[in-house]
Amino acid sequence: MNDQEMADRQRAQFKKMTETPIAPLVIKLGIPTTISMLVTSIYNMADTFFIGRYGIGIVDETVTDVNAASTSASGAVGVVFGLMAIIQAFGFMYGQGSGSISSRALGAKEVDKASKYSSTGFFAALATGSLMTVLGLLMLDPLMRLLGSTDTILPYARTYGFYILLAAPFMCASCVLNNVLRFEGQAAFAMVGLASGGIINIFGDWLLMSQFQMGIRGAGISTAISQLISFTLLLSMFLRGKTSGKIALRNVSEDLQDLSLICKTGFPSLVRQGLTSISTMLLNDCAGVYGDAAVAAMSIVNRVCFFTFATALGIGQGFQPVCAFNYGAKKYERVRKAFLFTFLLGEVFLGTVALAGVWFTEPLVQIFRDDPEVVRIGALALTVQFVGQVFQPLSVCTNMLFQSVGRVGIATLMSMLRSGLFFLPVLLISSKLFGLTGIQCSQGIADVLTMFVAVPFVVSFLQEMKEMEEIAMEEQEK
Repeated sequence: MNDQEMADRQRAQFKKMTETPIAPLVIKLGIPTTISMLVTSIYNMADTFFIGRYGIGIVDETVTDVNAASTSASGAVGVVFGLMAIIQAFGFMYGQGSGSISSRALGAKEVDKASKYSSTGFFAALATGSLMTVLGLLMLDPLMRLLGSTDTILPYARTYGFYILLAAPFMCASCVLNNVLRFEGQAAFAMVGLASGGIINIFGDWLLMSQFQMGIRGAGISTAISQLISFTLLLSMFLRGKTSGKIALRNVSEDLQDLSLICKTGFPSLVRQGLTSISTMLLNDCAGVYGDAAVAAMSIVNRVCFFTFATALGIGQGFQPVCAFNYGAKKYERVRKAFLFTFLLGEVFLGTVALAGVWFTEPLVQIFRDDPEVVRIGALALTVQFVGQVFQPLSVCTNMLFQSVGRVGIATLMSMLRSGLFFLPVLLISSKLFGLTGIQCSQGIADVLTMFVAVPFVVSFLQEMKEMEEIAMEEQEK
């Protein structure tokens, strides 16, 4: 592609992001991201499903109770989920940071600057993921215990976690590639990479676990291979000139302040994902008091709820590039309209899902594990979390809004609330006062509290942007 063709593509992209009507633009960018989120969620659920059915592999003489062993294997999914959250926390920090800065740079027509931040974020993520692989493998057993593994869950968590750690560099760097593509408005390319990896993982689970009877080891191998394939496909979009910004080693900034800015901008994502990991550890620890069935039940509930939430989150991530691009272009009215549209769309969807889902909680849990105790514990927790999801769209959209426009402090606070500042104390207090019931209800309570905190922040900023729009219009008229 010559320079003229590249310039024409960049002008067309700028026009699309700043002139296309808001509703169709957010939906158009959100649909590929939603598909990516759903496929990712489905393959996470596939791990949960197949591990619940075939997690112990070929039964040997050391397994005396197949049902209990299967429940322990299901619990390992929840334990290793905390590890994946740690890996993704750094990936999203670099990805959201470099993606947001790059998008605003493209909105200001600074293509070289966008390439610099994209490349710096990518190679930083690759190095961080490699470091996590080395350190994690050296301390595998203590790490699994820290993540909330019981003695009976540990053998399965250790096996599953080993392969997740091997895939850490690709998983971490893929987060950057995915986010940079989304923030450029190239969500369809991101979808191809993530969805392909997800489909391969589902097939790999079926083949290695149900056909070759490799047990939880098969799930780990399948996940690692799918992450490598997804990484390769996402990177190929940049290497084949499909994007405005370029990722190359020569574009990496030598100024540590640029890396610092990426980390600062993406810090809310690190906080959000990091607190998710800490919350998972504490949740597993609290639930472990009530046995492996409780750990397995909460793991299943979290996977099911993430699946329903993935659609709303995908549309929200379609909003982020619209927000960042137009904020960089000083089109503040479009940012306001995009926020309101995304919030209302998410509220309608999640409200409908929540009302329908509360009637089918037991069958939903039973799909993944037919242990009566797992179903009993999971049904109540799933009911409460479905209700809590009605309160999530406003807080999530508020978080995305502030991060996309570079208001890092407020975005970080919003990231800390749901999985940290509210959830952790609610979990600790309610588990002490109400036992297992308190554990089952904690996330729903945290969702409600987070929404009430988000309201004054977003109302104030929307008014501020209205004033900024008036100033920008006056400057154009002069």
